[in-house]
Amino acid sequence: MRLTTLQLLDVRNYERVDLTLQPGATLFVGPNAQGKTNLLEAVGYLTLGRSHRVSSDQALVRAGTAAAVIRAEARTDDGQRVEVSVELRQGRNRIQVNGQPMQRMADGFGLIRSVMLAPEDLSLVRGDPSDRRRFLDDLLGGRRATFLGVRSDMDRALAQRNALLKDGRASGRLPLDVFDVWTDTYVNSAATVLAARLAGVHALTDPVREAYRDLVAASPEQDVSRLPVLRYEISNGRSVEGRTGTAVPDPAALAQELRASLDERRADELRRGTTLIGPHRDELFLGIGELPAKGYASHGEQWSLALSLKLAAHAVIGEVGDEPIVLLDDVFAELDEFRRGRLAARCAAFDQVLVTSAMGTEVPLEGMRFAVHGGTVTRPPTDWSATGGPAEL
Repeated sequence: MRLTTLQLLDVRNYERVDLTLQPGATLFVGPNAQGKTNLLEAVGYLTLGRSHRVSSDQALVRAGTAAAVIRAEARTDDGQRVEVSVELRQGRNRIQVNGQPMQRMADGFGLIRSVMLAPEDLSLVRGDPSDRRRFLDDLLGGRRATFLGVRSDMDRALAQRNALLKDGRASGRLPLDVFDVWTDTYVNSAATVLAARLAGVHALTDPVREAYRDLVAASPEQDVSRLPVLRYEISNGRSVEGRTGTAVPDPAALAQELRASLDERRADELRRGTTLIGPHRDELFLGIGELPAKGYASHGEQWSLALSLKLAAHAVIGEVGDEPIVLLDDVFAELDEFRRGRLAARCAAFDQVLVTSAMGTEVPLEGMRFAVHGGTVTRPPTDWSATGGPAEL
């Protein structure tokens, strides 16, 4: 898949921008705080239905305006045209696909497929378990949009179950008839989410190791025998190591396991007023060799692992449907020269890559270049490769 046009109206610091894009690499270059990341954020929003930087959609609306519009046209791998337009307006967002309004916002997200690599991705290794759970869910949602609906069903049932447990803790009484209904709903949806996550970990394992080996191969300071380990740790204490070729787990069996674990912890749940077992409390263990990457791996190893996870996500998502667009937000600045070259070699094989950089010379990719300055995007008047960068900005 590749974007052919991108239009922003009152998005972040852009009053209006209209871009026509080509296959291959496109580089957006300019000083910090000029709006480069905002362009990639808008594309990512069409994929995930949210920003990768903030939790509130209102932050994307340009200050002093009531609404923002993100509109993009893309071509699928088989040449089909798809246009998605999102209007962000406080309290009533709207989405259209090929000019037709969608009843549900979720029906329009994910049609434009993309994978973002950004400095924030280091949180996949260094951050909280919620960062790794979100990574898995984003991957699964990008692979099959129906996953997002199941995840939403689980979250809704979990919220209802937690509300009943909280009220029960305060009153000393738990309405079992209502509680059991929401527990059934929660278990069934949670088992489907868990089965998908386990399948995702199995699918990721070999691509992560391949990408990691490729990024660090021949690096003088890297022991390539220490490859990444992925292990899914279920909140009931059981763990499953990622193994390529493993069959998709049976949701019915997982539902039985979850129900038994919830029954065992019911007294504790009522005392604490919250659900203690389920995908919302699971963890994705990331290791280099057998040691946890968090706390033991070097900075270079952590960065290589984070990049490998996203490169592997691109491969896994692309196995089902269109190849995702790759979004690289100031990633090359975080890498040494060796890893820049390795990443660029991977990117050269992708259908479309959108890259941001403060200095164009640090990105060893050939392609279309734009200058970004103060909320405007223009084609540069000079050859940056000859001048050493956009010195006029």
